[in-house]
Amino acid sequence: MTKRLRITVLALAVALGLAVVLWRADWFDSDEPIGMTQAPCAPEGVPVTRKREDDWAGLCHYQAHNARIAAEAEQPQAVLIGDSITQAWPGLETHGNAGAPVNRGIAGQTSAQVLLRFQQDAIALRPKAIHILVGTNDVAGVTGPNSPAMYQANIRAMVDMARAKGIPVILGTIPPAESYPWEPGLSPGNWVQVLNRWIRDFASERGLILADYYSVLSTQDGGIDPELYGDGVHPNLQGYAAMQAVLDEALASPEIGAAASR
Repeated sequence: MTKRLRITVLALAVALGLAVVLWRADWFDSDEPIGMTQAPCAPEGVPVTRKREDDWAGLCHYQAHNARIAAEAEQPQAVLIGDSITQAWPGLETHGNAGAPVNRGIAGQTSAQVLLRFQQDAIALRPKAIHILVGTNDVAGVTGPNSPAMYQANIRAMVDMARAKGIPVILGTIPPAESYPWEPGLSPGNWVQVLNRWIRDFASERGLILADYYSVLSTQDGGIDPELYGDGVHPNLQGYAAMQAVLDEALASPEIGAAASR
């Protein structure tokens, strides 16, 4: 080994060691316990490490809101759980008036992440109904490559969990998407239609309440209605007004009233 090569190797080793030291210092930059603990979440809805990547599923996001609902022994009219399309729903509060629907959407989430928090953010709140609207981030591959079968398994699992507790399920079709600004090479239209065909069939097969948002937000050729969208992915206020009409009809379904009276 030449002198120059030895110096290069030594410099790389020092740099690597420094990186490890800095990483460990950053990792433990909190007085809170790291690992299993009785209090993994900070009051502001993030992990005690203050690093969002330490809470991949967003389990801390609504923990405080869930505790408040439980303490007041409320029964929400419905829990709406999903991604940014749910989180941005106008007028839908994380802790609404007694008996009102509550918002449990988290931007950027896929069906796998929603499934992981489904028990605490939906089932445990004992709502009269659970509304599931998720899938556009699965199509976008936000948490990595996946398949329709993976998506379907996640939806089936959530429906099974709700059914086991006697909670009616409203299953929403995925709104049309023109493109993903963060993934300009992807063309989501075909995959959204594939998943929506399955959603409609599955809802019919299992006797679920279908909220067909795709139909009210798309054009006859399957594209987005530009008057109802802000960025090609998320509805604007007019789009949400169209969706609200679909939701209101779903919430008025007799299945929900029958389940609540049991």
